[in-house]
Amino acid sequence: MSENKWVYTFGGGSAEGNRTMKELLGGKGANLAEMCTIGLPVPAGFTITTESCKYYNDHEKSWPKELKAQVREGIAFLEDQMKTGFGDPEKPLLVSVRSGAADSMPGMMDTVLNLGMNDEVVEGLARVTGNDRFAYDSYRRFIDMFGDVVMGVPHEHFEETMEELKQEMNVKNDNDLTAENLRELVDRYKAVYRKATGFMFPEDPREQLHFAINAVFNSWNSPRANKYRSINKIFGLIGTAVNIQAMVFGNTGDDSATGVCFTRNPSTGEHKLYGEFLINAQGEDVVAGIRTPHPIDDLKEIMPYSYQELDALTRKLEMHYKNMQDIEFTIQQGKLYILQTRNGKRTGHAAIKIAVDLVNEGIVSREDAVMKLVDPLHLDQLLHPQLKDEGYDDAEVLGRGLPASPGAAVGKVVLNSDEAEKLSAKGEKVILVRIETSPEDVGGMAASQGILTSRGGMTSHAAVVARGWGKPCVAGCSDIIINYKKRTFTNGHITVKEGEYISLDGSLGIVLLGEKPLVEPSFDDDYHTFMEWVEEFQHMGVRANADTPEDALNARGHGAVGIGLCRTEHMFFADNRISAIRRMILAESAEERQESLNELLPYQRDDFKGIFKAMAGLPVTIRLLDPPLHEFLPHTDEEIIHVAHELQVPAKVMRNKVMNLKEFNPMLGHRGCRLGITHPEITRMQATAILEAAAELHCQGTEVYPEIMIPLIGTREEFHHQATIIHEVAREVFANYCSAVPYKVGTMIEVPRAALTADQIAGEAEFFSFGTNDLTQMTYGYSRDDAAKFMIHYLDQKILPYDPFQTIDRDGVGQLVQWAKERGSMVNPKLKMGICGEHGGDPLSIEFCYNIGLDYVSCSPFRVPIARLAAAQSELRAKARKVTEAPVSAPAE
Repeated sequence: MSENKWVYTFGGGSAEGNRTMKELLGGKGANLAEMCTIGLPVPAGFTITTESCKYYNDHEKSWPKELKAQVREGIAFLEDQMKTGFGDPEKPLLVSVRSGAADSMPGMMDTVLNLGMNDEVVEGLARVTGNDRFAYDSYRRFIDMFGDVVMGVPHEHFEETMEELKQEMNVKNDNDLTAENLRELVDRYKAVYRKATGFMFPEDPREQLHFAINAVFNSWNSPRANKYRSINKIFGLIGTAVNIQAMVFGNTGDDSATGVCFTRNPSTGEHKLYGEFLINAQGEDVVAGIRTPHPIDDLKEIMPYSYQELDALTRKLEMHYKNMQDIEFTIQQGKLYILQTRNGKRTGHAAIKIAVDLVNEGIVSREDAVMKLVDPLHLDQLLHPQLKDEGYDDAEVLGRGLPASPGAAVGKVVLNSDEAEKLSAKGEKVILVRIETSPEDVGGMAASQGILTSRGGMTSHAAVVARGWGKPCVAGCSDIIINYKKRTFTNGHITVKEGEYISLDGSLGIVLLGEKPLVEPSFDDDYHTFMEWVEEFQHMGVRANADTPEDALNARGHGAVGIGLCRTEHMFFADNRISAIRRMILAESAEERQESLNELLPYQRDDFKGIFKAMAGLPVTIRLLDPPLHEFLPHTDEEIIHVAHELQVPAKVMRNKVMNLKEFNPMLGHRGCRLGITHPEITRMQATAILEAAAELHCQGTEVYPEIMIPLIGTREEFHHQATIIHEVAREVFANYCSAVPYKVGTMIEVPRAALTADQIAGEAEFFSFGTNDLTQMTYGYSRDDAAKFMIHYLDQKILPYDPFQTIDRDGVGQLVQWAKERGSMVNPKLKMGICGEHGGDPLSIEFCYNIGLDYVSCSPFRVPIARLAAAQSELRAKARKVTEAPVSAPAE
């Protein structure tokens, strides 16, 4: 019986894996194997699979029985490739230990560099290289990282110890410390480690390696990694791989360097090598933002040969992967090594430009550009407002930094990530201000409108994460001095306190005092070209939820093919209508109620005419009155007295009516079709307004397609009752106009019983629209308004993989939708079906809707482009699956 394979090697121009094995080897491991195979200078290494991590977490943090031996064989492979020995002072092998999940999670999991160092090895490394300073610099870095990552000794303790030594030596920069200074620092770091852990620093390299692998496995379930996956809706991964790779050193002197580069500008999409590097440094220095690095163009002057080689290799990688690449590299004594490549995070603007350029350059097809190069959330970024360009005077400018991620942000200054999350949960807009961000700040970064750091470059943690999320970011703003204790930051004589407002221009790298006005975004030619390609591959319709002609026109401009939900109750809250609806509610007789409804009818008719005109030639689905009547009445005693005076009724009468309409559970109470059944005159008035508006425009030559939606149906009888009234009204209305207007009557499926008995309702209904907001509430028994109180705990403890009000629950709510779709179609094959809840704008939910065969999704007007792209991608992915699953014909004989 063959043993399980937990380790895959790469090096010497060959590898046991390739880029298709991301689920098993993680993105980093799969790409290292691929780069090795295509002949790039990659240090040898081996990858421990994601399945090992799953085993470790499923078996009380123990390794699979074969893993220890396979790791030992992996080290032997490295020793053979590098002609070195692990723990051998005469020819030392040092390794890096890095995480790597199938989906990129920059900075969220752990890394240890220079592993294998001990008191004997450091002396041997100094002898072999003839560079004492390099050897002890590497050793002190290893103690710091091992202590922090593996043993939980805060990095700040080591940083403070270094600062103390620099002050004693009267030097400013880390690079100014001599070999003797670093030897002393190693001893002090060991003392910090022992004080914090109670143990001596481990000298055995194999013990170090075992601990480091465990630390990477453990980091998979760290709070920051879990939070990152939750924020980015990364589901279904089993764990992280672990990559053990021979170290190459960018800190051996001025002929060595380390850096990060992108094959195109990740902020603008410009086709030019973009990135940063540090001389005489290690890779974590660049990403952590501890020193502000050089722009990549400077490498042309400092190391021209290495720059030419890097430029050529990055072009090769982009052509191979057919996507913009994010590449980590190290130059050791003039020799270039590639340590990682992955598809680069980019802004929405850059994503569109890169996609269009790659098609125009003949590198990718339009299908691949739509399916792979632009994420629906990239379009979300493009739809956000920008700062109004007024020309800033010097008094307004608090500082200038690097334009790390474009866009505008306005909010209150917050200096702590936890506080940012708390304030954001209360609905406040905040800007996170930090000296530098770390993975621990991920929650606060997600909660913030924008991010400002005083240290770090264009490839620092703050910049990379902000670009990936479309958050405006100004990085490396050295003009400001941040004081965490005083909860302020200053620039000269100006002090900004936590809680005061600032504005960020992430496109220019400018920080401004106060709240600056925002303007709506504009769209360039590349955007319009890309959306034409989307339309080419998108066949599932995307409608919009719109209650006004302005919203309808906006949606149509973004490509909506109809209105999927027009909520008539929103029209009642205008000043000139709310009094009439309140008089209707207070009416003591049917005559009084009808009088108030007659007053409302012309308002409703005009509203509908405006929307029909805006959507001429396209379907408009109008939902009849849905909320309970108490929502239209005042709530506080002060409001009751004011409204009673306005309506000229006694306050006591108003107060009694409010009390009589109060319900224990209004979401399940007297609302929707139940209102129309107990007060049929409401349904009659609304149907009259809709159909008169349609008939007037129809007779004027405007194409109108009204669809009247009955809300909250649970039984066929409820639907029949309301549909009968609508059809009666239609006959009466059309008798007074030039001709009848084609119209449909359907229902919103939002009660589980309606979904389960969809075949009964489909016998009369002409369309179904799934109201997944209420369907989710009633299926789970969660109140959407109150779920926030426990939802964060459910997500943190993995009771739920995601918030079911944001992404459709496929196993429960989704099954009801699919059941209703299938049962409804059997009875009425012409039944149109769509979705109009919040899920209509969520890419994962849209893919589900496409896969089960819904005709359309409906979302807010500004999410229409996002939904269109998600629909096109769903179609292209389904097409790709059919190709891969197609049976292979037997060869002819």
